[in-house]
Amino acid sequence: MSDQNPYEKLGVTEDASFEEIQDAKGRLMQQHQGNQKLVETVEAAYDSIIMDRLRMRQEGKIKVPERIRFPERLSQAPPSFPQAQISRSPAWLEGFWDTPSTGDILWSAVTFLLLSLLSVLNNQDSVLPLALALGFGCNIYFLNRKEQKFGRSVLLTLAGLLLGVGLGSLLGTYLDGIDQLKFATVVTFVIFWLISSFLR
Repeated sequence: MSDQNPYEKLGVTEDASFEEIQDAKGRLMQQHQGNQKLVETVEAAYDSIIMDRLRMRQEGKIKVPERIRFPERLSQAPPSFPQAQISRSPAWLEGFWDTPSTGDILWSAVTFLLLSLLSVLNNQDSVLPLALALGFGCNIYFLNRKEQKFGRSVLLTLAGLLLGVGLGSLLGTYLDGIDQLKFATVVTFVIFWLISSFLR
């Protein structure tokens, strides 16, 4: 084996590509991993081939592929794709939209579900305004907790209250056999939950 040239030691031809040389080295290293002398021989052959290729490249005898000579051209192209997708919505909308954690969604969902059950299961009419007032306060709390903007929290909650009562009353007129006030209250709590979870 000592009279073989480095290419023969790795089992590749002199015109083998860099990838083929690396594959041959890796295969032989794995094959002879228990024999230190053979591993050293493989490493020496690989180093000799690399030095030979470097010398030939400096002399202009090997043409270097574009992807190796100018790797920065390839690495700059991919970042342009994600940057184009960063701002898909207007800035004013991004200021309102929130990506809540699972805990935030669950806390507000449990709160408004309990208030909905209190409204539906109770037969006293005086409970509905009390439940709405509690829901109003809870929604302000959940919104204000995110960015500490009390005025904005009150405005969003008031808008949710008007939307919920209006939408619930409108839909309730088309549904027979249900209490329209209770239905409007439940719709309002659903709107409150959406606002407190996904807006800020």
